[in-house]
Amino acid sequence: MTEPLKPDMFDPVCPSDLSPIRFGDKWAGVIIRCLEQGPRRFSELRIPLHAVTVKVLTGSLRTLERDGLVARTVHAGPPRRVEYELTPLGRSLLAPMDTACTWAAEHWDELIDAREAFSSPGGAAHR
Repeated sequence: MTEPLKPDMFDPVCPSDLSPIRFGDKWAGVIIRCLEQGPRRFSELRIPLHAVTVKVLTGSLRTLERDGLVARTVHAGPPRRVEYELTPLGRSLLAPMDTACTWAAEHWDELIDAREAFSSPGGAAHR
């Protein structure tokens, strides 16, 4: 059995959120991280992804499944269970994601400075 997901496993001010590198839609990267240690039920994913609506999480999981990155398995009941897990193709994304996270952590200050300059009066966002 896999260890439970922590509710605070994603820091709201995390380099992964700051990174301009995206894997899939807005939530795909964190979903992939949640599935890194093994299969998870939808309700387990909701714990660290509490900021994601059920509709959006369902849509992201379907997109990951469509792209061959996540497998959805229905286990006959009772009770009926549905689990999501990374496919071999999905697992192959973990190393590039680690590289992107390392890059974002190394360039944290530069990324913050750029975003603050963009958002400040006179910055590109105010042109």
